[in-house]
Amino acid sequence: MARKATGRAGGTAGAARTGSGGTGVKRARRPEVRLPPLEPYGGAGLEPDGDYDGLEFREEDLAGQDGAGARFMDCALRGCALDETRLHHARVLDSVLTGIRGVGTDLAESTLRDVELVDARLGGVQLHGSVLERVVVRGGKIDYLNLRKARLKDVVFEDCVLVEPDFGGARLERVEFVDCALKGVDFSAAVLTDVDLRAAAQLEIARGVDRLAGAVISPGQLLDLAPVLAAEMGIRVVPASPSGV
Repeated sequence: MARKATGRAGGTAGAARTGSGGTGVKRARRPEVRLPPLEPYGGAGLEPDGDYDGLEFREEDLAGQDGAGARFMDCALRGCALDETRLHHARVLDSVLTGIRGVGTDLAESTLRDVELVDARLGGVQLHGSVLERVVVRGGKIDYLNLRKARLKDVVFEDCVLVEPDFGGARLERVEFVDCALKGVDFSAAVLTDVDLRAAAQLEIARGVDRLAGAVISPGQLLDLAPVLAAEMGIRVVPASPSGV
């Protein structure tokens, strides 16, 4: 059962931006990516276990290529196509990915550390079993994001749309959702610590509402989620009978 909630009630979105608002929730540490002067990428294609350092990939068509186990360090990927690109076990470090697009990109069991992902248009991206640390996902839209059994620490989702993201069995620590839409999110078996949902523009939980311990939500979101929380606890909510009946 899915429920929607907003992060706007009572000015809580502003509180979420500027501080803990008295809740004691720990804030996510954002990445500070400072790229060096970059060399244009001039390769013939990605290679398994490839080593890419200080390169700019601009408008490259990387669809269907195999870069499993590759390392991207101090790189920028701008406007690249990643349809069915295989990046299993890849490491993306101190890098910026802007305007990337693709369906079925395989980043399973990869590591993203100190990464900015901006204005992405992705569908069915596989990040299950991956590690994300100090990552900002800003703008864009990602459909069917698979983060099952992933570990997220110091991650911010900002001004983006996530359609049916799957956090099943994942561990989230110091994760913030700011002005973003969460549609049909799955938190089944997830473990949440200092997860701030107050500033989410839309919060629609399809599964795993019982895993919200360790998260902070706004009073308005609590009211919106009350029916599904009651159902989860087995509480029947029925209108009161007229007096004397």
